[in-house]
Amino acid sequence: MFQIKTFNAIAPEGLQRLEPEHYAINESEQPQGILLRSQKLHDYDFPKSVLGVARAGAGTNNIPVQSCTEKGIVVFNTPGANANAVKELVVASLLLSVRPIIQGAQWVQTLSGNHVEEQAEAHKSQFAGTELEGKKLGVIGLGSIGAMVANDAYRLGMEVVGYDPYVSVDTAWTISRRVKRANDIAEVFSTCDFITVHVPLMDNTRNLIGTDEISKMKATTKLFNFSRKEIVDTDAILKALQEGRLAGYTTDFADEQLLHNEKVLVLPHLGASTEEAEVNCAKMAARTLKKFLEFGTIKRSVNFPTVEMAFRSPYRITIINRNVPNMLGQISSIIADSGINIDNMLNRGRDDFAYTLVDVASEDEGLLKELADTLRTNENIIRVRVIKNQEAGY
Repeated sequence: MFQIKTFNAIAPEGLQRLEPEHYAINESEQPQGILLRSQKLHDYDFPKSVLGVARAGAGTNNIPVQSCTEKGIVVFNTPGANANAVKELVVASLLLSVRPIIQGAQWVQTLSGNHVEEQAEAHKSQFAGTELEGKKLGVIGLGSIGAMVANDAYRLGMEVVGYDPYVSVDTAWTISRRVKRANDIAEVFSTCDFITVHVPLMDNTRNLIGTDEISKMKATTKLFNFSRKEIVDTDAILKALQEGRLAGYTTDFADEQLLHNEKVLVLPHLGASTEEAEVNCAKMAARTLKKFLEFGTIKRSVNFPTVEMAFRSPYRITIINRNVPNMLGQISSIIADSGINIDNMLNRGRDDFAYTLVDVASEDEGLLKELADTLRTNENIIRVRVIKNQEAGY
């Protein structure tokens, strides 16, 4: 029985994937898995029992990823599960940036009398806007969301240029060939009428858009941030708006400094706030955590490599270790010295750590426990698990 602890409200459709005969939800303070959404865990004292943390969402800045890595805790996210929800909000925000729809709707509510229709017709010109068709949109970051925004903006008749030096092959196949690829980010800054940012928050993307970047933009450019608040330098934005060097800013992250500014539209973090997105994220997070706990496979992790291998042997040993020379040889030697045959083996490294799956022919649980204890004595091995193959009937 695996113990799971949840933070926040996880959609029932996701929790239903964790069968009650194998999983207990919030019944122990020593869980093997954690499911959460936006709860901050930086001050959370992780029990030693925790093997994996799955976030029902793309960003993981609410999780102490580096600390988890050092403890051998695998952190998962759900990239793409909420992409359509965010994409639709970005497209809506693009439309709102050129048409004063909200202002017009609010103004109509102030009308009264028997001639409301005539009043509306007489004054509607004050809410005239412009169109997106024919304008140029720059998309910085062509992941799941950025690629969808680029495609839909093109369908709206916009000229679209995308920049992402790390775009994956899978994502590249989904992007319309009509979306032009920028050779460098400066091209996006200097040529686009609208710029939307869709990159993860990392050290090299913090304040990605600041004073220098804004100085390269046209004074008529409108900027959109639906990634993370820290991607954009708020002080630089406000100064540029005040000085007329930037036409508008739309963000999904509330900041007191940005309120009550007619050139700024602030949304209350609505990006993934749809019923469908919450369900999709919960399902993906639960499914990913389930496969990791039951089979040791890693997919969609932000701190460990993707490692998947068919499980056909009686037992599987999973090993998290520091990525130092000859570790695979050491692991193989320890297993060989125990007299256990290796049926299959797969090792992948990521930065300073590596993950290894070892499928073994032995059905001697006592011997396997002794082997695991021996592996743990190696100073470079962080965590060892022994998993019984339940599906194969062993």
